[in-house]
Amino acid sequence: MSRPGGRQPNQLRPSSFERGYTRNAPGSVLVRMGRTVVLCTCCVEPKVPDFLVGKGKGWLTAEYGMLPGSTNTRKPRDKAGKVDGRGVEIQRLIGRSLRAVVDLAKLGERTLWIDCDVIDADGGTRTAAISGAFVALADALHAANLPAREVVRASVAAVSVGVVDGEVRLDLEYVEDRDADVDANLVMTGDGRFIEVQGTGEEATFTRAELDRLLALGEAGIRQITEAQKAALGERWPA
Repeated sequence: MSRPGGRQPNQLRPSSFERGYTRNAPGSVLVRMGRTVVLCTCCVEPKVPDFLVGKGKGWLTAEYGMLPGSTNTRKPRDKAGKVDGRGVEIQRLIGRSLRAVVDLAKLGERTLWIDCDVIDADGGTRTAAISGAFVALADALHAANLPAREVVRASVAAVSVGVVDGEVRLDLEYVEDRDADVDANLVMTGDGRFIEVQGTGEEATFTRAELDRLLALGEAGIRQITEAQKAALGERWPA
């Protein structure tokens, strides 16, 4: 069974991490996963939410959005009183994923703001956002003269997997995700620990054996993404 672009079932889409994409954010990365393109920035704010004031530790939070022209039909901008439930769920996932690898006690009373804006969507926007956000985070810590190798406990990356036409596939693009019988998103550290597993059947069920195959395929993909993050950061690799 052929995939779009002729990829093998275990093959990632071509990817890249372009650092320093914007001037003002201390961490700024344009991440490409195939035709999916996400701008990830990280800013450091010298204060924390009220519930952390005086406790000597920091915080990390994330926001995620899709630009109006990022999909094949215009996506309306968020407006007052109207909440995009999908966007809220994804930004919470991004925040959880990054907090899992950051030692907030080493930040002092600072907040790391992660912003992920989808420029072009072709599946896997949340996983691309997480992988790109980690690279932006590393650059922001360096720019703020914070000890990245103390603040960051491990790297983090994410990828999608799924069962399409009975075949287990890595890194689904939109047409595959749309038609998948089973799809899952995996978030893992670079040394192989799970942070989050999101898996669902769409008018279908899946077995433990199929789940194991999905996890193994996703883990192999995340190892490759981790290597790409490491190559992009070079000597700034913090993990």
